[in-house]
Amino acid sequence: VQLVESGGGLVQPGGSLRLSCAGSGRAVSTYNMGWFRQALGKEREFVAVIRRSGGYTNYAASVTGRFTISRDNAKNTVYLQMNSLKPEDTAVYYCAAGSQVASAVTSSQMYHTWGQGTLVTVSS
Repeated sequence: VQLVESGGGLVQPGGSLRLSCAGSGRAVSTYNMGWFRQALGKEREFVAVIRRSGGYTNYAASVTGRFTISRDNAKNTVYLQMNSLKPEDTAVYYCAAGSQVASAVTSSQMYHTWGQGTLVTVSS
């Protein structure tokens, strides 16, 4: 599978953005699809995942209640709806595909395919 992210940009604190991750070559529904982010000078961190089995979702504590991950199988696309954005959400956001067991879905090392990233800047 190949992944292409889009939807990043500049938004004011409290605003919303929806990121898209379009897959090609294979159905994204056959993978665990994760969103990660990396802020300048920091390590890449887990944001959210939608699992291939059952479509279960997991979120980092820092985004729970504000972000929602979803999947449109017809469009072969995964989304990350981000609401109530904060300056600390500023980062490059990456989507990734993995085939790991459920207990490892928050580890970036367990994902084998990554998109190029899209920059989200939250600033007034």
